[in-house]
Amino acid sequence: MCPNCEDFARTVLLLGQLALYADMAGADLDFVDVVSPSLAVSLPEPPPGVFPDYYDPDDGPAYPGDA
Repeated sequence: MCPNCEDFARTVLLLGQLALYADMAGADLDFVDVVSPSLAVSLPEPPPGVFPDYYDPDDGPAYPGDA
């Protein structure tokens, strides 16, 4: 597995585990609020083949706050 592929997979796994933790009774939601953005920002470029060739991440609906 390429180094970027491994980093991407590990970070996605951690984000998933954090989401599961957030749904648990007694979860420290302050911890989740602090750690989740840091994990999301640390995601490397997706490895080749994750998205189809025609996928354009800049194409899509306008969201509130987008210019």
